[in-house]
Amino acid sequence: MQERETPMEVAMRFMKSRVILTAAELDLFTCIQDCPSTAEELADKLGLDLRAVTRLLDTLVTLDLLEKTDNRYICTETGAILSSTHKTTILPMILHLNGLWDTWSYLTETIRKGKNPHKDLSIRRDEQRQKAFIGAMHVVGRQLSREIADFLDLTPYKKLLDLGGGSGTYTIAFLEKNPEMTAVVFDLDYAIPPARERLAEAGLLDRVEFKSGDFHVDALPEGCDLALLSAIIHQNSPEQNVTLVQKVYRALEPGGVVLIRDHIMDTSRTDPPDGALFALNMLLNTESGDTYTYDEVKSALEKAGFLNVRMVRKGERMDCLVEAEKPV
Repeated sequence: MQERETPMEVAMRFMKSRVILTAAELDLFTCIQDCPSTAEELADKLGLDLRAVTRLLDTLVTLDLLEKTDNRYICTETGAILSSTHKTTILPMILHLNGLWDTWSYLTETIRKGKNPHKDLSIRRDEQRQKAFIGAMHVVGRQLSREIADFLDLTPYKKLLDLGGGSGTYTIAFLEKNPEMTAVVFDLDYAIPPARERLAEAGLLDRVEFKSGDFHVDALPEGCDLALLSAIIHQNSPEQNVTLVQKVYRALEPGGVVLIRDHIMDTSRTDPPDGALFALNMLLNTESGDTYTYDEVKSALEKAGFLNVRMVRKGERMDCLVEAEKPV
């Protein structure tokens, strides 16, 4: 049985996290992956202080992200995935986490006041943050979306509504698994181009429509018999979720199904553990988002008119699934 880390060990993790976030922010891994370099070469190329960047690079060696030979640094296999040019790069997620660093620094004040007065809600206006967020959603969903597509029997359904599906990741997985299915991707304006690009790369454009809009404001596309809310409900307040699933209910064809993927908490709100931590992330970064229990999700769906609500999958990685049916 693996020993738990001590409170001191957990508290000190932030130092290693900050090292990786800073290296990603400076795009050191891309530079080194493309051309193994000395500290002097990197300092000159990127306009960095030589002594400071040397200390950073040496620390990255101790984290097994770089190797150092004759004062030249190269990426390890682990470090290479932090390069933007790696085929399975995780750099967008690291950059998204870097953006969260600032808001998490206000956790103490947020716990005192109940709201984070310093949170930055400008993601819609900041092109870099938009790109990092959409890329991060693709990174976390790349493998999980295929696991979920394999787990579910979606053969009865003909047309998917991927609500807030801007990374396109789940649409790709569902369409590849179900060759007779078509889809509509609905999201904000800025999220549509990366979805279109990924679906083009997957050779699926002829089976997908793209509709831009805000699901808090606009009516949803109709004519679908399967609606996916993937990592959506945690962004909303309970009232917003009721309104949203009511919209989904109206948009779905009779007999259609809504599928919710998210952290679904137990009644103690401590399991899954990542869900408890994620609830703090929503406290810090949204107006009223949270993680929700199965009973809360079920109640919202039933208020909207859905029947046969059921938990079809439990998981630790935001891979819980709740399903419900619109009556015929």
